[in-house]
Amino acid sequence: MKTKDNPEQASFHEYTNSAGGWGSVKALASILTQERVLGAGTRVLMKQNKPQGFACVSCSWAKPADPHMFEFCENGAKATAWEITDKRATPDFFAAHTVTEMEGWNDLELESSGRVTEPMKYDIESDRYLPVSWREAFDDIGARMKIMDPEKVVFYASGRASLETSYMYQLMARMYGTNNLPDSSNMCHESTSVALPKTIGVPVGTVTLDDFEHTDCILFFGHNTGTNAPRMLHPLEAVRKRGVPVITFNPLRERGLVSFVNPQSPLEMLTPARTAISSQYVQIKVGGDTAAVMGMAKHLMAMDDEALSSGMRRVVDVAFIEEHTEGFAEFAQAARDADWDEIERHAGVSRTELKQAAETYSRSNAAMLMYGMGITQHREAVRTIHMLTNLLLMRGNIGKPGAGICPIRGHSNVQGQRTVGITEKPALAPNDKLRELYHFEPPMKKGLNTVEACEAIQQGGISAFFMLGGNFVRAIPDHGTIEPAWRAIPLTVQVVTRFNRSCVIHGKTSYLLPCLGRIEVDRQSSGEQAVAVEDSTGCMHGSRGMSKPASDQLLSEPAIVAELAKRILPFNSRVDWDAWVADYSRVRDAIEATWPDIFRDFNDRMWKPGGFQRPLAARERSWKTPNGRANFISPRGYEPDPDMPANAPGVLRLMTVRGDSQFNTTVYSLDDRFRGVWGTRRVLLMNCEDIRTLGLNSGDFVTAVTVSTDGIKRSVSHLRIEPFDIPPGCIMGYFPELNPLIPLAHHALESKVPAAKSVPIRLVAEVMEQA
Repeated sequence: MKTKDNPEQASFHEYTNSAGGWGSVKALASILTQERVLGAGTRVLMKQNKPQGFACVSCSWAKPADPHMFEFCENGAKATAWEITDKRATPDFFAAHTVTEMEGWNDLELESSGRVTEPMKYDIESDRYLPVSWREAFDDIGARMKIMDPEKVVFYASGRASLETSYMYQLMARMYGTNNLPDSSNMCHESTSVALPKTIGVPVGTVTLDDFEHTDCILFFGHNTGTNAPRMLHPLEAVRKRGVPVITFNPLRERGLVSFVNPQSPLEMLTPARTAISSQYVQIKVGGDTAAVMGMAKHLMAMDDEALSSGMRRVVDVAFIEEHTEGFAEFAQAARDADWDEIERHAGVSRTELKQAAETYSRSNAAMLMYGMGITQHREAVRTIHMLTNLLLMRGNIGKPGAGICPIRGHSNVQGQRTVGITEKPALAPNDKLRELYHFEPPMKKGLNTVEACEAIQQGGISAFFMLGGNFVRAIPDHGTIEPAWRAIPLTVQVVTRFNRSCVIHGKTSYLLPCLGRIEVDRQSSGEQAVAVEDSTGCMHGSRGMSKPASDQLLSEPAIVAELAKRILPFNSRVDWDAWVADYSRVRDAIEATWPDIFRDFNDRMWKPGGFQRPLAARERSWKTPNGRANFISPRGYEPDPDMPANAPGVLRLMTVRGDSQFNTTVYSLDDRFRGVWGTRRVLLMNCEDIRTLGLNSGDFVTAVTVSTDGIKRSVSHLRIEPFDIPPGCIMGYFPELNPLIPLAHHALESKVPAAKSVPIRLVAEVMEQA
């Protein structure tokens, strides 16, 4: 496998096949071979996302009660192979490479070293990680943290840790004395968690898998389903085969939302048959979503006004609006007053396309709206989500079968972590229950989210940063300003499965604590353990490890949390950390005691096929908002990122994306076949006319420079330019390689999610030396 990224040697040719099909089969065989688990991986995959099996460690899409024979997608299989890999980063590996040397490696090279097998501590004299015993690591970490100011210690959680681990982690942090609990949601769907409670009274989506059987219209915004949640293509295929329209709004024509060949269908695999996923594809410009939705709302109001004047059936759901909502009159007038020219300018598409979408939507009886980080990672993300709910509320599409809103979450338990208390906001923590159950006073000062933690790091205000999984240093924006400050943190600790960038950019004292993966057998003193996760639709599922651990030196995540807690917390007879590690069902009992309405009979229900659904008031048309109603919220303007300079000559709007062979910061290969990129990630995909206007040519190399007003120079060099089907003025590149271009201050209002989907940049042509 090629791991060196040499863009000069890369190739680019359009991928015309559908998502799925033989391309996915080939990719599956490739990753299993690459990780040297062709036989073992095939056996393990048969248990993925199935009752009594294990929950995928990749995305959090729903697990059906009646699973397919192969209930995994291409990217889920890649994540599984990555975890059960035969490759090992042993002490011999670390002895052979200095950390300085490995700083020059790319993400793929770093993680290709394999699973970390023993706890390691950074040694400054040799510039290497050296093995250390678990006891020595915990004793030293605990001794250092015990004398620190809790408000200067950060406990970060990636979205992968189980409900049990996450509950223990947040309890440890709060008993320690801090709400500094940033998580990966702060970098993706925090905008959802802020926006939806104001409009419909719940912080999560309202759609379940059953709704796909009853819907007669689906709207997609800002999501690449074929790469980031491919198992969703199965219910979408079924929906399309019964004639349901799917309208997609996205700057890129992503293959998974264009057409799909089901790898489990012999007819489709052996014939030219394929399913067209999108019945209408509205290729808006980056950040044009608010304007596009307002265009639809404007046309709906025009249709409704005409129906009212002619005595025809109303287009808006008057009965629902009058009984359940507030703010409609103001919003309706704003839609009527909206200017079509301004809408078209900001959306980047014609009013004809938007009217067509509105008319299709108006003919439906039950519509679902799905969206991803193309919505949540803008300065005005919260405003845009309010517009999406406005559109649904206009026709009563919340709280009935086949209807609702569905934020498509990323990591496999990112939503569940928030459910069990991973949050920096004390108002969202179950403080009364924690007082009652554990007899301590939880901290009531707001903690640090991801952006605020980074700001504190820049200012030298963090004493220790503990990472429960993930690749925090790589995932955050503004690498050029944060990485130097990160090295000054007195203590950094990372719970890892594989070696990554956050291991080589480290604090003064740095530990790597290798843990069991979710797919591995977790054997404690009471026997083999299982854990639980929550999917994107609010269903809880059990997950049982199937694979032999990568090393007999690995500890489980609950065991790591417990060992640290015993060293940094005073004794509390109400919390038996050792008993919890011995039997995870006791942790689930504690979770149930803390949230009895959500987790009633947790241990008995966790293996229910399809999972058990958390109560969601909005599904019952009960609105847990301050005024007890669902709320229309009118937008003020359409500009997605008004904090950044834009629309000047030569300025392009950069959106960062993930590739086909990638999950979050984990890169499985240098190819992105759906976009026709082969052998590099150092590429910018541009509109052909923009290439000509800027005097560039396909294959030229440029330096991308951020256009900002803060006086800080941000740039990424040696990026290859290639033409692509993207709206004029927009440009696409890969996350996390282009994160250095994103200013830390460029984040969503209210939610503080980094605005990675719209960064103004200029391109500076590089002069290549002649051979």
